[in-house]
Amino acid sequence: MARLSQKIIVMGLGYIGLPTASMLATKGHQVLGVDVSEHAVNTINSGRIHIIEPDLDILVRSAVNSGNLKASLTPEEGDTFIIAVPTPFKELDGNPKAPDLDYVESATRAMVPYLREGNLVILESTSPVGTTEFIYRTIVEMRPELTGKIHAAHCPERVLPGHILRELVDNDRIVGGMSKTANDLAGELYKSFCNGAILLTDSKTAELSKLVENSFRDVNIAFANELSLVCDHLGINVWETIALANRHPRVNILQPGPGVGGHCIAVDPWFIVSSAPEQAKLIKTARQVNDAKPHWVIDKVKAKAARFKEPVIACLGLAFKANIDDMRESPSLEIVKDLIAQKVGKIMACDPHVHADKLGFPLYDLKQVLKEADILLLLVDHTEFKEMDMDAIRDKVVIDTRGVLR
Repeated sequence: MARLSQKIIVMGLGYIGLPTASMLATKGHQVLGVDVSEHAVNTINSGRIHIIEPDLDILVRSAVNSGNLKASLTPEEGDTFIIAVPTPFKELDGNPKAPDLDYVESATRAMVPYLREGNLVILESTSPVGTTEFIYRTIVEMRPELTGKIHAAHCPERVLPGHILRELVDNDRIVGGMSKTANDLAGELYKSFCNGAILLTDSKTAELSKLVENSFRDVNIAFANELSLVCDHLGINVWETIALANRHPRVNILQPGPGVGGHCIAVDPWFIVSSAPEQAKLIKTARQVNDAKPHWVIDKVKAKAARFKEPVIACLGLAFKANIDDMRESPSLEIVKDLIAQKVGKIMACDPHVHADKLGFPLYDLKQVLKEADILLLLVDHTEFKEMDMDAIRDKVVIDTRGVLR
């Protein structure tokens, strides 16, 4: 059953697809990465990367130089096809948070002409329950002769940006096949580079398991964020309160922030809500709490800005978490854009990890914002911000949403 060395087609070369393709290539597989971006394809074929992730540039360069990794705008025939494309939201029947499977469907339709009997199709994109079956139906509708002759599985990515390469290798991996053959084939593939346990199940359970992982974290973050509102209302320090409560041996409260971002935690719970709206009441409420937090932060800034005739507001951080450039679903970015749109004052955004060409507004150097700002709004706990000279901010109005400037 095992295919020791395969031709693998990876659809999507973003934060998951590119590391996965590169890892497979360094393990001896022939890998073709497919992306709709000509810039991404050309960059990868030159041995460089178009995203920021520690050590990924070294891995990609090695994989390309070995001849095992190539990038293309179009698929080819292969043994295994991996779909690693975004699954965002879209407006559907009045629901602004409906799952958007357009990218998954487009990737599937693009690869269908190249499928052969015996191929394995793996969905890595985090998706609503039933998406793997949707992919299979799409394939056999387009190619009826492949009915029962190809294998499909959901193997959700479970990695943390900033630590992707290590976690690709070390984390346990869920393999949810639509058949025993799909599980066997997918399990052997992941064993070729994964040191973690390979956990076999069915596709629907695999899909829900990934959504549950991130929903669990979202619910717990919502508790912390709600605590920050309660403490502010009562005039109590939330950070001290949580630190004291966490001294209980069975209590582990997470830290509040300006909201919740990223391509998983801020998105996946809505997929469960969409599938079971009447049953997922707590999950939905937690999402609403976390989605509302940026607006609470904005109100805090506006209240402080009202003290100044022409306030200068430094917004420190745009990424969704510390020490990365990823701004997907970032509450910090949402806050900065809203402050600019509402003309609260002069907004000086600062993020040493983000490139200005990705934004519609300018970025400023940290030294400049510390010199000019009246109000410091800390949104992301980048190392550079945690190491700021406290004397430089002593005369500023500070709004610290991460609790690191105490």
